[in-house]
Amino acid sequence: MNIIFLGAPGAGKGTQAEKVSEHYRIPAISTGAIIREAIKTGTEMGLAAKAYTEKGALVPDEVVIGIIKERLAKDDCREGFILDGFPRTVPQAEALDQMGVRIDMVISIEVEDQTIVSRMSGRRVCADCGASYHVEFKPSKDGKTCDACGGALTVRRDDSPEVVKSRLVTYHEQTEPLKAYYEKTGKLKTVIGQIEVADTTRLTFEAIESGLGCGAGR
Repeated sequence: MNIIFLGAPGAGKGTQAEKVSEHYRIPAISTGAIIREAIKTGTEMGLAAKAYTEKGALVPDEVVIGIIKERLAKDDCREGFILDGFPRTVPQAEALDQMGVRIDMVISIEVEDQTIVSRMSGRRVCADCGASYHVEFKPSKDGKTCDACGGALTVRRDDSPEVVKSRLVTYHEQTEPLKAYYEKTGKLKTVIGQIEVADTTRLTFEAIESGLGCGAGR
């Protein structure tokens, strides 16, 4: 079963992708995480990507597509995979099709923009190990340091309200058209994001089971 998760930055698609990954035992591939690691380590690709992410813009197709192609070739993707953060544009989706990658289902997590701005401004990330927290939904024990390693918690620059709003504009202009692209194939499933993560998870699994009932691959 090969699934794509769509949704605006902060809509919670990464969280749902992880839960589906655990349940079906298929890898969740987050291009965002891979790109952030490249930026942190200062690789050539990371430096190229940094100039775009700092402005809230999308990383160029040739960089992202190269990452995905290499990742999908690994053995753990043979029984299925979840793509979180790719494709982000219709040309990327077309490139995925041209690579011969079969997609069984596309789950779109829908959350209002203002809710997303509030969510992302509360996110905190450990400067040492990269663990994620949220001041309201998932706080660390003391609110200042990481529970896992004791590292200082920081606010990513792209979680500031100004950058989040810019990223949302980019999403609506460049990524949202993917819903129409996949809807015409009958693969699109829409999930309305709920206040409680567990409720969104329940709706996500209901959407997947509905898709499987329609003949999507397992």
